[in-house]
Amino acid sequence: MVTVEHARAAKLGERSGVLCAAGIRSWMDRHGLDLRQFLDEGLPVEQFEALDDAFAQRLAAIARAEVHRG
Repeated sequence: MVTVEHARAAKLGERSGVLCAAGIRSWMDRHGLDLRQFLDEGLPVEQFEALDDAFAQRLAAIARAEVHRG
């Protein structure tokens, strides 16, 4: 699952990506993702991996790395 915590981690140290509430709302809308579900429980990592978007790929990679670390 990709969560808002992953979004915050993806933004740290990066010049691109979204972090503010309006930015994440717009980004989620643009990609057809459910913002409420994302904020409440996260979304499947596969949804982000399927997007042709660098920020989505960073989110997915961070979420997968977290799972592998245990």
